[in-house]
Amino acid sequence: MAPMTGAGEEMHALVRRLYPLCRSITGDGVRATLEIVGEYIPLQVHEVPTGTRVLDWTVPQEWNIRDAYVADATGRRVVDFAASNLHVLGYSVPVSATMPLSELRKHLHTLPEQPSLVPYRTSYYTPDWGFCLAQETLDALPDGDYEVRVDSTLADGHLTYAEHVIPGQVADEVIVSCHVCHPSLANDNLAGIAVATFLARELSERRPYYTYRFLFAPGTIGAITWLARNAERIERVRHGVVLACAGDSGRLTYKQSRRGDAEIDRVLRHVLAASERPHHIAEFTPYGYDERQFCSPGFDLGVGSLSRTPYAGYPEYHTSADNPEFVFPEAMADTLAVCREAFAVLDRNRRYLNLSPYGEPQLGRRGLYASLGGRSDAKQAQMAMLWVLSLSDGEHGLLDVCERSGLPFDTVVAAADALCDAGLIKA
Repeated sequence: MAPMTGAGEEMHALVRRLYPLCRSITGDGVRATLEIVGEYIPLQVHEVPTGTRVLDWTVPQEWNIRDAYVADATGRRVVDFAASNLHVLGYSVPVSATMPLSELRKHLHTLPEQPSLVPYRTSYYTPDWGFCLAQETLDALPDGDYEVRVDSTLADGHLTYAEHVIPGQVADEVIVSCHVCHPSLANDNLAGIAVATFLARELSERRPYYTYRFLFAPGTIGAITWLARNAERIERVRHGVVLACAGDSGRLTYKQSRRGDAEIDRVLRHVLAASERPHHIAEFTPYGYDERQFCSPGFDLGVGSLSRTPYAGYPEYHTSADNPEFVFPEAMADTLAVCREAFAVLDRNRRYLNLSPYGEPQLGRRGLYASLGGRSDAKQAQMAMLWVLSLSDGEHGLLDVCERSGLPFDTVVAAADALCDAGLIKA
């Protein structure tokens, strides 16, 4: 893992700041989250009205919540939304009632196998209400009547998502996506939001080759809404990465696109292997995060997912233990570094055409051999030139050269630059 950096500490501070907000697939918690992200990078915020048809889905009603609790006969709140927004079943409809514990149990969610933790549960598309609590808390509740209150609204409103676009040298796009619908869960997915935000800030300081589009949207319905509203843009999307679970101490995991051989898949496989970081390459499955929306057969985009320990792969997943102490500045800095390295390769992975393809061109009279004099890697640099010339047929990119030759990507890029300057190849 990369050493802790200033960026890592800043990202962790952003996670801590976002952690208390009650996010869902719609509502003011999403807006407040995007407002904070907007302090770091400029965002274009979109509001899509309830009832809007988006592919096979419909934008739901907007949910907001002010307070919720379960109180015993003395008025003491035994379950309190103010203590943690995980205590309320997401999208709970309003309720104000008094009921015996035997009836209340039907609306209580716990983790018997993890009795001290509060689970994260939702009911987005089926009207319901409920509370989440530790099994230990439930076990300690005596029989009797309890006051139950959910002060929420479920009404026509909007689905909110945001974009940050970094213009490139070409209009072809790279999508970087993260979900903004989870409440107080630090790794899933506040760490992803933080890494995406700081990656966007870094890329904004230079003009990359591709145009980079960062999406901050609620999971599933948000990506589907973006796809439905951007049909004319889809053909320009060449590559993409979904960021999630980006801050735990586990090894890096890259889940490949549905294609499995998309350029982004090859780039991430190469970068992770070349860096010698502990990592795992996972095959595509149609379950997970929003890579499954971008990779659905009608779109079939080259979009994979980068995480550390994948979803449901750690016991803290979707529980109150996924808190700011569970994510680490070093881990987020390392995830950010991998993104930086991968996009550097992606941006420079050009295809070239050999302008002197009949026999080996004379490199010496063009000063290319002389330029290697005294270099400790002269032999390697010479081989890189020969490999680039050999595979500059308009069909192979520099990553192909790198993989075929076994040479470092930076060495291959330097060789291509020198050959291009000498007029021997052209992009």
